[in-house]
Amino acid sequence: MATALSSGLVDLGLATAESIVASDPLAETRERFARETGCRVTPNNLDVPDAVDILVLAVKPQQVEPVLVELRPRLSARHLVISIAAGVRLAKIASATGTGPRLVRVMPNTPCLAGMGASGYCLGPGATAADGELVARMLGSVGRAFEVKEALLDAVTGLSGSGPAFVYAVIEALSDGGVLMGLPRDVATALAAQTVKGAAEMVLCTGKHPGQLKDEVASPGGTTIAGLAALERGALRAALIDAVEAATRRSQELGQS
Repeated sequence: MATALSSGLVDLGLATAESIVASDPLAETRERFARETGCRVTPNNLDVPDAVDILVLAVKPQQVEPVLVELRPRLSARHLVISIAAGVRLAKIASATGTGPRLVRVMPNTPCLAGMGASGYCLGPGATAADGELVARMLGSVGRAFEVKEALLDAVTGLSGSGPAFVYAVIEALSDGGVLMGLPRDVATALAAQTVKGAAEMVLCTGKHPGQLKDEVASPGGTTIAGLAALERGALRAALIDAVEAATRRSQELGQS
């Protein structure tokens, strides 16, 4: 995710490669990051706050506290700390950083890697409207972003954070249906993925309700309505709603642990 964000910022001219520095203890990871982004790297976390004003915390949730405790002596009011660690509350981040830096919490998703992300973010202690605009531009470089209250970031996690996996399952199932009906696997998968991509773009570019777009495809007595009836018998809509709810509940549980 750090690679995707850095590449997006450089590609859109929001930052130069020379202005970005990333730390990682693994040499292989540092080398890959430098190769793919052209940005500077270091094995030492403490080198980063001395070099930049904006820090993106792109680590696993269990690593957040020890990393911030290490950085705390170098953090000050000039720093903006942006956390993309799933489930880690702003209160916990603030406890680890102290009262110095401004804080923002972000929930991105993996399609950011393809420049098609869907992210939610919320402003934390000390963060200004200008900080919010900056974060929106950063996330906008790799997709779309929406500001929400922190209490709703679990729902963002359940929908857009976990959602790609749900959509992959749908694409796989559509591909399986095509293979069942005689299509070669590679053709079936490409058709399924392109269909999902095209349908999503129709929702975004037309502004129409998905139900309206569905009705525009379904002719009376035709093939599409027959397929939709089969989906209703299989409770697809209820299953997807339940999936978002289950993922959201799990995010809430993880945030309390």
